Amino acid sequence: MRRWGCLTLAATLVLASPAPADPAPAGTARDRAAILAVVARMERAWNRGDFRGYMAGFRNPGVVFVSGGRFQDGWQGTLDHYVRDYGASPRTRGTLRFYDMTVEMLADDAAMLVGRYHLERPVRAAEGVNTRLFRKIDGRWVITLNHVSAHDVPSRPAAPVSAPPASAPAVRPGPPSN
Repeated sequence: MRRWGCLTLAATLVLASPAPADPAPAGTARDRAAILAVVARMERAWNRGDFRGYMAGFRNPGVVFVSGGRFQDGWQGTLDHYVRDYGASPRTRGTLRFYDMTVEMLADDAAMLVGRYHLERPVRAAEGVNTRLFRKIDGRWVITLNHVSAHDVPSRPAAPVSAPPASAPAVRPGPPSN
């Protein structure tokens, strides 16, 4: 009987003891880097006119998009919108840049990214804030919820072209490289 009493006491102490501290908090630097890499691939895809590549960062078909105070029409509806409203030419697509991004790990398979963006276009340049819920699904980080708060801003005027010397051809400076 004494033996059972000792075992019971030992079990009670183990169960009542605080759990050891988790050696690594939810999410690692590797997860954060993977999430930021998703956004960087999306930016590059947009800027080369690859809207399907841009959309590869989102869960398909289960993503929820909120923009302009409305729910968008899922993954395919959002792709169709981008192709229809931005895809006619590099001028209508513009140049997209994401910046000031912070990633907060919520769990081993969930993170929230809040960041800013700027879309430079000759007409209707825009900037705003993205709030994105990322989930790690089948080992891959994808956006499952995307909320955009945007506003139009004046387009930046193109850099003036100075008159070149008579022997040199006129060269218009290209867009800044990222």
